[in-house]
Amino acid sequence: MTPVALVILDGWGLAPPGPGNAVALADTPVFDALEARYPHTMLKASGEAVGLPPGQMGNSEVGHLTIGAGRILFQDLMRVNRSIGNGSFFESEALVSAFARARERSGAVHLLGLVSYGGVHSQIDHLRALLTLAERAEMVDRTWIHAFTDGRDVSPHAAVSDLAELPADRVATVTGRYYAMDRDLRWERTARALGVILRGEGVHAGSAIEAVQESYERGITDEFVEPVVIDDRPRLDPEQDAAIFFNCRPDRARQLSERLIEA
Repeated sequence: MTPVALVILDGWGLAPPGPGNAVALADTPVFDALEARYPHTMLKASGEAVGLPPGQMGNSEVGHLTIGAGRILFQDLMRVNRSIGNGSFFESEALVSAFARARERSGAVHLLGLVSYGGVHSQIDHLRALLTLAERAEMVDRTWIHAFTDGRDVSPHAAVSDLAELPADRVATVTGRYYAMDRDLRWERTARALGVILRGEGVHAGSAIEAVQESYERGITDEFVEPVVIDDRPRLDPEQDAAIFFNCRPDRARQLSERLIEA
């Protein structure tokens, strides 16, 4: 039996030669020999070819899932997009019941997630859909956003413009993904994100945009924004409030979700 190996080279892509093409500039004798000796082709690794919206960049999780399945799978990002488009999102039992339970308990609904157009872990349109759901549930005044800033899948200074698209009076906290979305068991980071959400333990600011701008002044980009409490906003009360994590990719939501469940 002839052995066959599937080798994935993270970060290795095919693009026209140029000053920014590290692969083309490198000395790669083994790969050059393989390419010269054996038949080869190119695979698309983004957009509709891997179950993402047109023009959306791929990522490691999407690529690995598609290779493992051997066919196109609609990714969670695309599935949520479709559910919003056909209206089933607004009929989701889990989402509708979360608003209903909070209302019955005289509580609030807290929306947690990455406010970004990156499309890797979240998409800002999903948050907008949740705000529409809050309006339909007549819970707008009791719905709060805990915004995580990106700076990794998008520009390191995109947060100001992205946060400006949200209703300013609904943002309760701002935290960089470095703290809120750790996945490497650095629990001290998760604890800081949890502290600002549950107990208001953090730097205070008058608005979300002010919080980010003050970070920029200290040389801190979006990914690393330290947990910030927006003045005069409520904290999440686990006894009567509901929490909805709107990231569509689970890996960087697990640690914070686990601690919230335990609270």
